[in-house]
Amino acid sequence: MPVSLRLPDEMAERIAKLVESTETSAHAFMLQAIKEKLDAEEAQTAFRAEAERRLEGMKKTGKAIPADEVFSYLRARVRGAKTKRPKARRLS
Repeated sequence: MPVSLRLPDEMAERIAKLVESTETSAHAFMLQAIKEKLDAEEAQTAFRAEAERRLEGMKKTGKAIPADEVFSYLRARVRGAKTKRPKARRLS
C-alpha cells in the first residue's frame, strides 16, 4: 500500500540528523517508528480488553481480591519472598 507522508520541516530535519550517524535510512527509521507505535497501541488495546473481560467476570461472580492484598503479594514477590497468591472471594 503506497503512502505519501508529509512531514513538517522541523521533524524531517530531526530525522535526517538522527539517521546521519546510523547505518539506516530515514525511510527505515520512519517504518520502525510506525511499527513501534502500532505495537504499543495494539498492546494497550489488548490490555484494556483483558481488563474489561476480568471486570465482567468479577461482576458476574461477585468475587475480588482487595487491593492491599494484591500490593502486599506483589511487594513480597519483588523482594523474592515466597508467598501464597491471594484468592478471590466475595467482598461485602
